[in-house]
Amino acid sequence: MEKFNMETRCVQGGYHPKNGEPREVPIVYSTTFKYDTSADMGKLFDLEASGYFYSRLQNPTNDYVANKICEMEGGTAAMLTSSGQAANFFSIFNIATAGDHVISSSSIYGGTFNLFNVTMRKMGIDFTFISPDCTAEELEKAFKPNTKAVFGETIANPALTVFDFDKFSKAAHAHGVPLIVDNTFATPVNCQPFRFGADIVTHSTTKYMDGHGSAVGGAIVDHGTFDWMAHADKFPGLCTPDESYHGIVYAEKFGKEGAFITKATSQLMRDFGSIQSPMSAYFLNLGLESLHCRMKQHCANGLALAEFLKGSDKVEAVNYPSLPGDPYYELAQKYLTNGASCGVVSFQIRGGRAAAEAFMKELKIFAIETHVADARSCCLHPASSTHRQLTEEELIAGGVAPNLIRMSCGLENTEDLIQDVAQALEKI
Repeated sequence: MEKFNMETRCVQGGYHPKNGEPREVPIVYSTTFKYDTSADMGKLFDLEASGYFYSRLQNPTNDYVANKICEMEGGTAAMLTSSGQAANFFSIFNIATAGDHVISSSSIYGGTFNLFNVTMRKMGIDFTFISPDCTAEELEKAFKPNTKAVFGETIANPALTVFDFDKFSKAAHAHGVPLIVDNTFATPVNCQPFRFGADIVTHSTTKYMDGHGSAVGGAIVDHGTFDWMAHADKFPGLCTPDESYHGIVYAEKFGKEGAFITKATSQLMRDFGSIQSPMSAYFLNLGLESLHCRMKQHCANGLALAEFLKGSDKVEAVNYPSLPGDPYYELAQKYLTNGASCGVVSFQIRGGRAAAEAFMKELKIFAIETHVADARSCCLHPASSTHRQLTEEELIAGGVAPNLIRMSCGLENTEDLIQDVAQALEKI
C-alpha cells in the first residue's frame, strides 16, 4: 500500500482480507498449528516454506500488524516483539556478537542506554556513545574495524534532540554498516527514517502506536536496501551458513529485502521467545488505525504547552524541537513532516530536584507515571526514575539535567492542560 497516503496505510495497511474473510484483523490465539504430514512441517523448520508452527516464533495476528507498520514505514519486512527493549536488543544482537563494537548516540532513552552500556557489554559487545551534536570528524574517530552498526533515536527520550540522519547515515554507510533508528516518538506519521538513510527502524509500540496504555510491545522494520553480502566479512551471521538451520545463508536465500528479519525471527525469536501476544497485537492495530488523527492533537498540545512554558519565569529552559528557537528546530523542519515532532515536552524548572518534585505533586490532569505518549497526559522526573541508574555525567551527556521534567501531552483540551501546569507552577 505504499502508493497510498499515510492515513490510508494506518487504517487499511497490513491486512487485506479475501472474499468472505473477516474484515477485522483476526486474533489467532493458538500456540500451535496443525499440519497433515511431518514433511509439511519439516519444510517450515528448513525455512523452505512459509507458515506457522509455534507462536513463540511467529503468529498470524502479529504478522498482519507487523505488515501494517512495515507499509507505514516503507520497508520490505517487519516483525513484532514483546517490547521496545526487545526490539532494540534484537536489532543489535542480530548483527553484533561478542568482540564487536557499536556506535550509539548518547542522547537515547535511559533503558536503552542501560541495555547497551551494561547488559550487552556483559555479552561482550562494546559501545561508544557520542553526542548527537558531534562533528563529522568526531563521529569518524568513533569507528573501529569491528564496528557493526550505528544507533540513534529520531526524537530522543526525554532530551528531545533531533537525530541528524544525513551526518550519521553517511558515516555509517562509508564504513559499510547499517544505521538503526528508534522512531518511537516521531512515529512514521511524523518521520520516515528510511527516506533519510536509515536501514533498520525500531519502535516501542507501547507508546503512540498503541496510544492508550493498553499493551506493551515493540517492532523492527527493515528497509531492505542494505547490501549485507557486499560486506560479508562484517556480518557472518547473515552471510555464512547457519548450522542451526541446515546451513542456510540468510543473505543469499532471502536477499536484501528479507534476510535481516528472517534471521531475527527464525534465530533470535526462536531462542529468546520475546514475542508479542496476539491480543496485544490486536490492541496495537486498533491504535494504529487512529494514529494519524491522534498525532495532530498530541503535537498541537505539545507546541501550545512549550510556548506557555517558554514564557514562564519559573522555567530555566524548554526542549521542544517544533518550537522556534529550539536548538533542534532546523533539524525538525528538515526531517519531520511539516516540522511536527510529538506531544512530549521537557523543561528545566528553577529550584532543582526539590522544585521538580513539588511541581509534579500539584498537577491535577498530568499523572506521574512511568509512561509516555498515550491518550492521557502524564509526567515524569527522569533523573529519579527512568534514568536513575545513570551518573551525573551520563545524565548530562544524555541531555537529562537533574531538574528536567518530561511532560507528555495527551488528547485532552489544550487550555485545560496549560491551566493545570500554570496552577502547579504558581504553588512552587
